[in-house]
Amino acid sequence: MSNKLDDLSERIAGCVLSERQTRGWSLAELADRSGVSKAMVSKVERGESSPTTAVLGRLCGAFGMTLSTFLTRAEAPQGRLVRAAEQPTWTDQETGAVRTLLSPSAGGPIELVAVDLPPGAEVRFPAAMYQSFKQTTWVIAGRLTLIEGATAHLMEAGDCIELGLPADCTFRNDADQPCRYLAAAAPRDVR
Repeated sequence: MSNKLDDLSERIAGCVLSERQTRGWSLAELADRSGVSKAMVSKVERGESSPTTAVLGRLCGAFGMTLSTFLTRAEAPQGRLVRAAEQPTWTDQETGAVRTLLSPSAGGPIELVAVDLPPGAEVRFPAAMYQSFKQTTWVIAGRLTLIEGATAHLMEAGDCIELGLPADCTFRNDADQPCRYLAAAAPRDVR
């Protein structure tokens, strides 16, 4: 009997392995760079474990890419126009958070991602994830607690924030209603 997960998990596994091998890193190097245990990286690469948003965030930080860029490589939408029904979504099995890539291409000049965060859920991203891009977050519905480093921002529908210098970030829904927010990311100017 196989321990393999669904097709998307298998594609994610292949992308993690491909990104690691492209860089010439060993499992231990990726584990050190990401803060994800070597055993977990191995399970993800073999498709035996579906990674959480936090794990994927750490891996993407090590790879120097946004989570949506990584997921796009796994899901591969094509073209300049992506219909709503074709926009790739990914659900974090641990938190129930659903990420929908809205923009036609990830890794382009601007990435737009809608995130549906259930009541009581939180997702964490390491500062390394924000080294290569800047992000603006706009709350569409509900309430969001965005903790950026040591600063907590309590946000309501319509509120918008541009993240500052790279810091660990937690996106948390403390309310009893779902929260939906838009994350817009663009590459940082390298000078």
